[in-house]
Amino acid sequence: MDQIQQRFTEWLVPGQIPLTAEQLAQFERYYELLVEWNEKMNLTGITERADVYEKHFYDSLTLAFHVPVQQLESIIDVGSGAGFPGIPLKIAFPHLKLTILDSLNKRISFLTEVSEQLGLDGVTCIHGRAEEWGRNKAHREQYDLACARAVAKLNVLNEFCLPFVKVKGYFAAMKGMHSEEEITQAAHSLKVLGGVVEKQPSLTLPVEQSSRHIVLIQKLKATPNKYPRKPGTPLKQPL
Repeated sequence: MDQIQQRFTEWLVPGQIPLTAEQLAQFERYYELLVEWNEKMNLTGITERADVYEKHFYDSLTLAFHVPVQQLESIIDVGSGAGFPGIPLKIAFPHLKLTILDSLNKRISFLTEVSEQLGLDGVTCIHGRAEEWGRNKAHREQYDLACARAVAKLNVLNEFCLPFVKVKGYFAAMKGMHSEEEITQAAHSLKVLGGVVEKQPSLTLPVEQSSRHIVLIQKLKATPNKYPRKPGTPLKQPL
């Protein structure tokens, strides 16, 4: 374990997330694949090793500081991009059944390769849009937790993500700075889709000191069958 990984494990102590040597090796291989594939396609603008560990790996795992991930069985990462937060959560909590959904097939190819190279069991990578898969009976209201990191505004994200969540399950929107206006704008969509904001923890990244904010939403009732609407509509006409 070098200095970067040592620091990474220390950051995770408050969240009670211990990592084995094997898990640290998986994170390192993930980093190598990210940089390798990033030369062929645009996965991330962050490629410095220390920055990836802080701004991608640690940032993804902070979700487990506020959600009882150890007690969950199934999660879906909507609009996963380069695999955040889904892959780091799967490495740290191997028991999870993880579904990754992204609209770009090249990213799904990358994430499939990552899952195979890291030896991650119970990972399903799906190419497509949330509006389509949220109506699929195999995925609708099947997950303990849906998460999305820096994908869209909350009133749009609610329609993308809440249809996947079981009643009494959770949706976690991982954001940059806190926006009271965004929360206010999302109030109607939450009411329509069956969710309620449970808490909104904030944190600061340990080195860069930039702000992060999680909106944790519990789903109290089933989402009406008319949602999500057809692809493109939630973005054009947010609830």
